[in-house]
Amino acid sequence: MELIDIYSVLLDLGAGIIYLLACFVLFLVGKFVYRLVNPGIEIDAELVKKDNVAFAVAIAGYYLGLVMAIGGALSGPNNWVLTDPFSLSKNLTIALIHLLDLAIYGVLAIILMNLSILINDKFIMYKFSNRDEIIRDQNAGTGAIEFASYVATGLVVLGAVSGEGGHLVTERMLGKIELGGLISALVFWGLAQVVMVIAGLIYNWMTPYDVHEQIERDNVAAGVGFAGILLAIGNVTRIACSGDFVSWGENLMRFGYIVVIGLLLMPFIRIVVDKILLPGESLSDEIARQEKPNLGAAFIEAVSYVSASFLIGWAI
Repeated sequence: MELIDIYSVLLDLGAGIIYLLACFVLFLVGKFVYRLVNPGIEIDAELVKKDNVAFAVAIAGYYLGLVMAIGGALSGPNNWVLTDPFSLSKNLTIALIHLLDLAIYGVLAIILMNLSILINDKFIMYKFSNRDEIIRDQNAGTGAIEFASYVATGLVVLGAVSGEGGHLVTERMLGKIELGGLISALVFWGLAQVVMVIAGLIYNWMTPYDVHEQIERDNVAAGVGFAGILLAIGNVTRIACSGDFVSWGENLMRFGYIVVIGLLLMPFIRIVVDKILLPGESLSDEIARQEKPNLGAAFIEAVSYVSASFLIGWAI
């Protein structure tokens, strides 16, 4: 191995360590913001002293969603490329570009994920308080739904900033921030929230039981099935808003038809799960009409939705 190859490997390794440290700082910021938004929740007490599984599931989704959002800033066209390995100023400039992207989109993701839960509480799970269900009742089904909402938001940010035009800072414009990537991320996040609300309404319509009522009764299986829909729609939305930004007309048209396909396929997927994956048994009966809800059947339903969302992305 030549000297320049060794130097390049060491430089890449150093950059990776710096980015990981920056991500760790963002996690700390995310935890701090979560405490500010939820002043009555003691994170450490819920996780360790109370062994609150519902809260653990929800906060795990919060951190995973943050990872997804950070991934958008780390990946894409402005990744670490050594055009001049021995130019220290050049490499420091590239590192600074990425650190700025990480900071801006990391903070953006933290804000959007906290806002998404408010929307979830008011428009998706509107018949009860998510916070009361998770903290007071330790309802793991509600925790699963919050997990899905957080991760879906992270996926949307990942898709919105992953292509050309997604990064806020460019090497030639260091010190000047372009708002194109930021605006597109905000617009697609807003559209994604609307789509998830619609998905929640469709799911409640296509199930013969009241999803909200079942979840409020601590039916974890009902919550897991619903969470699968939200995760799937979040992934479909990521696919719909990913790629290079060409124009608002073209990108919004692509977003629209991919999302519509995803929404229209949901009832069909549930029929497939009911008739093919669980032959001889009713999925609704397994989840909501027996003394002990079948959590395994709910996981099969949820995974089917998420799997179909990936198939949509690969087929289109």
